[in-house]
Amino acid sequence: MTRSEDALARGVPRDASELPGAVPRAAETWLRIVQVHDRITRRVDSALHRQHGISLTGYEALRRLAEAPGESATMGELAEALGLSRPGVTNTVDRLVSEGLVLRERGGSDKRLLHARLTPLGREKVRAAGHTHDDLVAHLLTLLGDDVVVVTDALARVSAATRGRR
Repeated sequence: MTRSEDALARGVPRDASELPGAVPRAAETWLRIVQVHDRITRRVDSALHRQHGISLTGYEALRRLAEAPGESATMGELAEALGLSRPGVTNTVDRLVSEGLVLRERGGSDKRLLHARLTPLGREKVRAAGHTHDDLVAHLLTLLGDDVVVVTDALARVSAATRGRR
């Protein structure tokens, strides 16, 4: 290396991973995932409350029921699908029942299990709120630009690798 090359290279790491932001550390990646989740969740929750009088958690519960066979699921199935504890899903379903969006019933071959079933009012609520939810999420995720496929694939791989591990 000549003197002028040495002067130009001074202070520049030879390994690109030493450059800030070039290869993010795990802690930085984790922080970004948490921040994005938190910020998008708050924005969507706020919009759903304002426009439809329902929380994001309530909307997600209705959506899972709408997609379930017979528009019905056990409390355990809902808890698993929503990532909530059993008491958490019970509180969510209690609110939806009090608003007439869901019915709680015993059903299936095991009468000990409680099921939540979507009502016609719940079906209409999830349809209307779904437009708000999907449009806002799509709008916010346009910020990923051309990276959307890469980010989605990477997050899907991490999700699949960690599924069922608690």
